[in-house]
Amino acid sequence: MAKQSIKARQRKRERMVAHYAEKRKALKEAGDYQALDLLPKNSSKVRLKNRCQLTGRGKGYMRHFGLSRIMFREMALNGLIPGVRKASW
Repeated sequence: MAKQSIKARQRKRERMVAHYAEKRKALKEAGDYQALDLLPKNSSKVRLKNRCQLTGRGKGYMRHFGLSRIMFREMALNGLIPGVRKASW
């Protein structure tokens, strides 16, 4: 499980990206790169990292489910994800 500070930092970045999205888009369309440079660095969408919704783990992220591979496996085995079953043949 990721540290609480890492998860909090990610949430803060997500809020900043949402807050500055319109302003950033307008400045890009206008070509005003000097004003873009004055915006906070964490307001850039590139700084976001895909993290597990439950644990905050950054590696082994499954985009379709929003979970890390470990949590996905655990939830699938417990039958908590609809339509997902362990393969056996």
